[in-house]
Amino acid sequence: MARIGFVGLGNMGGPMARNLLKAGHQVAGYDLVPAALEAFAAGGGTAAASAAAAAAGADFVVTMLPAGKHVRDAWLGAGGMAAAAAPAAILIDCSTIDVDTARAVAAEAGRPMLDAPVSGGTMGAEAGTLTFMVGGPDGAFASAQPILAAMGRTIVHCGTAGAGQAAKVCNNMMLAANMIIASEALVLAEKLGLSHRALFDVVSKSSGQSWAMTTYCPVPDLVPTSPANRDYRPGFAGALMLKDLRLSQEAAKSAGAATPLGAEALALFERFVAEGGGETDFSGIIRMLRGG
Repeated sequence: MARIGFVGLGNMGGPMARNLLKAGHQVAGYDLVPAALEAFAAGGGTAAASAAAAAAGADFVVTMLPAGKHVRDAWLGAGGMAAAAAPAAILIDCSTIDVDTARAVAAEAGRPMLDAPVSGGTMGAEAGTLTFMVGGPDGAFASAQPILAAMGRTIVHCGTAGAGQAAKVCNNMMLAANMIIASEALVLAEKLGLSHRALFDVVSKSSGQSWAMTTYCPVPDLVPTSPANRDYRPGFAGALMLKDLRLSQEAAKSAGAATPLGAEALALFERFVAEGGGETDFSGIIRMLRGG
């Protein structure tokens, strides 16, 4: 079994690290929040005194952090993780960050590094069913596959450094737009006197079908996996979707790509979060759309 350093033990990183422990790996973890570190240690992990201490001596080092600035600082700045890691260690960043920072950190780390953002939310992290979108060298990807497989079900090598982040922002831009249009259609159906069930039964077998409708339907009592059944408790919070949409538009600007629907999705989620939806599931945007 591998020795793994894991930094960032929050809502996503905590259960991911626990799944590595369940798979029999030795995991040293670190988090700035004492309660997160204590929970990790209570679950059988080794609490490290710092990010660099978690990285030292590990075969694989994993980060799950909020934003690009935190990733850069952890690996290359005050966190000192790249310098502390062994020369042969595989570095894996599972954070969702901007493509440019992912590429820059990989180039400067001096070690084989993968960007491996995830899809699946907190439920997927708990269940070990995440999807990993991975960018980086072929050899590092091959070595890391068993580690990623302990935390996820689907692992896709998307290309060179930054390709995992590129796939993540493209996917979540599509997801946001799909959720908005599914919500708009359900609201329109309500106003036309068509039941949620009738529309769902048609759409789920027709050309309007989407994951947003058939797996994460934004109204209750149609699919068991919907946060609407739990009063829109996340799931995947509106604030996180807003973050990803901002990343998608940064990437579009950097690449010179026109994404008008992505831009409109960003505007709508900015409004949703401004009106208090940041801590609820992103599918709760249907309640805002009902109000016009």
